[in-house]
Amino acid sequence: MRDPNVLLHRLGLSELAHRTRAGQRLWPLRVPEPFIRRMRRGDPADPLLRQVLPLDAELASPVGFGTDPLEERSARTAPGLLQKYRGRALLITTGVCAIHCRYCFRRHFPYAETSASGAWEPALGAVRADPRIRELILSGGDPLSLADSRLADLAAALTHVPHLRTLRIHTRLPVVIPSRVCDSLLVWMERVRQRLVVVLHVNHANELDDPEVHRALFRLRQTGAALLNQSVLLCGVNDSVESLCALSEALLDNGVLPYYLHTLDPVQGAAHFGIDDRRALRLYRDMRERLPGYLVPRLVRELPGKPYKVDLAASDPVVVS
Repeated sequence: MRDPNVLLHRLGLSELAHRTRAGQRLWPLRVPEPFIRRMRRGDPADPLLRQVLPLDAELASPVGFGTDPLEERSARTAPGLLQKYRGRALLITTGVCAIHCRYCFRRHFPYAETSASGAWEPALGAVRADPRIRELILSGGDPLSLADSRLADLAAALTHVPHLRTLRIHTRLPVVIPSRVCDSLLVWMERVRQRLVVVLHVNHANELDDPEVHRALFRLRQTGAALLNQSVLLCGVNDSVESLCALSEALLDNGVLPYYLHTLDPVQGAAHFGIDDRRALRLYRDMRERLPGYLVPRLVRELPGKPYKVDLAASDPVVVS
């Protein structure tokens, strides 16, 4: 769906339409039908709706918020290839995504000039030529928005890169459109020579409250892929210990391990989702008190130029669970 008025009318929230006009002009709504069906009718604070609804609040431009918050353009080493961390490279496979998350750090990303867009060879040549690259991350946009035939060709091209040990896929599609996990997807995934890691992006347990999502994640696990999740700490979406713990439990129910809990990247248009560090740390400490250690994701921030993600809780006492 692309019209906020239609979405709000369907949810019985037409009175909110006047708050969406500026946000819609800045970056249009895009949300798939299966995700809409999990939204609560009549609830303006629904955590799924809040993630995708354009708001006039996006016009705010606080100091420190910009269009390239992680300075990714400076990390480009070949068309579509970014190298920010030692031993890993990230391939911008496409600019297309099934859902426009309003807090997305790449909402202003120049995909037309930076994405590999299916012309893999220059980026793959750079990967082949650098034996230090042990892991390739497929990102976007969403790599699973590409046809399985193209993804299979890409995986096949990586088969004979001896130093590449892990293929990682960052995707939201198995959750927002679970039918995307189809037979043709599973076939090429099962043929991947490298270790296969699928990193999902789920911010609230309600996103997983769908039998079709459960089935999609079960089928992904059958390929032998490790399933991880990274979420973003968002005001009005998951900024309570109850929400965060429920998310970790729901992930485990689906065979997914919580991996990262990111603080908000300071991207222009998303400041209304921000949470200060002191509150973030309080929530994190509360999670550690309630959950076993394997269900507590690392609370991190990504900073431009840093060779690793910064662990905000690193100075806290070590808790063994």
